[in-house]
Amino acid sequence: MDFSYDARTEELRDELTRFLTEHVYPAEPVHAEQVATGDPWSRTPVLAELKAEARKRGLWNLFLPDPRYGAGLTNLQYAPLAELTGRSPHLAPEAVNCAAPDTGNMELLAEFGSEAQRERWLAPLLEGEIRSAFCMTEPDVASSDATNIATRITRDGDEYVINGRKWWSSGAMDPRCEIFIVMGKTDPGADRHRQQSMVLVPRDTPGVTVRRGMTVFGYTDGSHGGHAEIDFTDVRVPAENLIGAEGTGFAIAQARLGPGRIHHCMRLIGMAERALELLCRRANERIAFGRPLAEQGVVREWIAESRVRIEQSRLLVLKTAWLMDTVGNKGAHTEIQAIKIGTPAMAEWVIDKAIQGYGGAGVSQDTPLAALWAQTRTLRLADGPDEVHRSSLAKRELRRWTPTPA
Repeated sequence: MDFSYDARTEELRDELTRFLTEHVYPAEPVHAEQVATGDPWSRTPVLAELKAEARKRGLWNLFLPDPRYGAGLTNLQYAPLAELTGRSPHLAPEAVNCAAPDTGNMELLAEFGSEAQRERWLAPLLEGEIRSAFCMTEPDVASSDATNIATRITRDGDEYVINGRKWWSSGAMDPRCEIFIVMGKTDPGADRHRQQSMVLVPRDTPGVTVRRGMTVFGYTDGSHGGHAEIDFTDVRVPAENLIGAEGTGFAIAQARLGPGRIHHCMRLIGMAERALELLCRRANERIAFGRPLAEQGVVREWIAESRVRIEQSRLLVLKTAWLMDTVGNKGAHTEIQAIKIGTPAMAEWVIDKAIQGYGGAGVSQDTPLAALWAQTRTLRLADGPDEVHRSSLAKRELRRWTPTPA
């Protein structure tokens, strides 16, 4: 097996590394100050500058494999690039127009949207002119089982009427968010996986009320455009706003979440690498009980174990990316679930040890570690909690060894 990156990937890695070093890392404290003194949900001026620089360097829409819409990279080519953006998750992904939830929404529109929907909504998203939100999770049902979704989408002549409440709707707090992709039930009497549909709802549609922004361990998490709780009360949209056909919402959601899960895992490896780098720098510089932390046995164990865990996760993520490219998302289902279980846990462990190495500074705003930990811990819930993926993965494994009835 060849573990090397191809020429195009190496070229983009070099350019992206320079962009991070020369522009993104120096912008982190500027961004933090602008967030603290302004609207926490709005894009900061420094982020706008980063986006302009990224476009100038050809670092834009790297995640989309279809060359009509993006860079035309395979998942395997994109993986090391997404890892690099994960080193600065609150700035780098959006700076190169590769931030959730817009990535998943753009993929969804590219694959399932009509020509009119792509022209109206995909085009400005690709240009980074607007942002979008994905509205699936609900406060009143266990949304880890997507068939529980209770929001109703009812056909009324040439329109659909939407009623329900959503929360953790990623992207909805950004003032530039103009379109919601809403999942709800069009036929509660159908098979449980055919009850749901997805519909496009412009933010300014009457009956849409953004109730509040949701914080993540106290962070506004503006990197995702903020998470919101939203009421939909007798919201009417044209029937042509339906994505795909009625009853295909669950299947579309699964198609959307597959690439999203691997993208998160790619970035998590970068987050873990950043944390390990910070831990090593701290260990070399900090003196405790008369000698550097780097000479303390327990700290060396943390560092060694971190390297092992990161390398294991990276190899599995790369294998998953390769399978998605060669046999498709369905063929890579087992590996997608495995990395969704293992990678957040790996990154959470590594970041936790880096925080421990920094002591009080590790949980403060003076390092990126606390924000990295909060985002990593959240990803054990986002796109399906650990327990759901473990249960599904175990069922698939058991089926391999279930005796066939005579």
